Amino acid sequence: MTIARHIERFHDLPVHEFVPDDTRPRPAADAVAWRLALAYRSEQDFAQLWQSFLRDVDPADVRALVIGPWWDWDKGYDSVRPVIEVLTAEARRLPALEALFLAEVTFDECEVSWLVMDDVTPLLAAFPTLTSLTVRGGTGLGLDPVRHDALTTLRIESGGLPAAVVRAVAGSELPALEHLDLWLGVDEYGGDATIDDLAPFLDGSRLPKLRHLGLANSEFQDEIAAALAHAPVVARLESLDLSMGVLSDEGATALLEGQPLTHLRSLDLHHHYLTEEMQQRLGDALPGVALDLSEAEGDDMDDEDDRYVSVAE
Repeated sequence: MTIARHIERFHDLPVHEFVPDDTRPRPAADAVAWRLALAYRSEQDFAQLWQSFLRDVDPADVRALVIGPWWDWDKGYDSVRPVIEVLTAEARRLPALEALFLAEVTFDECEVSWLVMDDVTPLLAAFPTLTSLTVRGGTGLGLDPVRHDALTTLRIESGGLPAAVVRAVAGSELPALEHLDLWLGVDEYGGDATIDDLAPFLDGSRLPKLRHLGLANSEFQDEIAAALAHAPVVARLESLDLSMGVLSDEGATALLEGQPLTHLRSLDLHHHYLTEEMQQRLGDALPGVALDLSEAEGDDMDDEDDRYVSVAE
């Protein structure tokens, strides 16, 4: 799982760690996705690291940014707000920015539920040409419904995604969006969305260019599968992700008994609670679909309370 280790590529670019005062030759500003992260016991705060970056790398050519740990390690996990503030304050110096990963932080650095997020609406407002936004963390995460004409990929990874954020995404005007991933998480960590909150993504009336839909890491994965079995949006999807949750034979049966899925290029169901018989049925029914049934968590858990999503705390 990518959350357990740092990504090596982002926005089809290799990730390159920015090190202040590095005397080695740097790659061209547009050739990599620049990762900015405060090292343990760093003598700089994030604002100082950011200014070093603007000094040493031509910001006008930067295409992708990956933001890692931003907090003072001695003081604890501060809100991401200062990062959002410095990014938006310098937005005009980053005219070529296409992709942003906010809080690319691993389990070893900080549990997902400990990441203190903030309202990310200013980022979309400040970067109208942004095509890809990934956000990790749900605690304190905020979003207002927006119109953004360039965004093609939106990915929110969370152990508990607030319903207000799900509704804001559903209420946004995103005419170019092709790829949407939402990790819904669990109620214990703020994931209070319901199947009703997902309805705008399913009825096909919004997001006209959507080709990939991920509604993953959910405690009600069977209910999502049952809704998708008859959802108009599915007919125009190329890939579907229902992974990381507590999907059981009940949800898989609904998928098989619903509309055809053979047009999909891929169906991701990894981390599931399917019986071997159901896994075989899925494989037989979808021979031309790239089907991910890895991380079988066992089908002998009759008590649903014993089942768990892949990412919570």
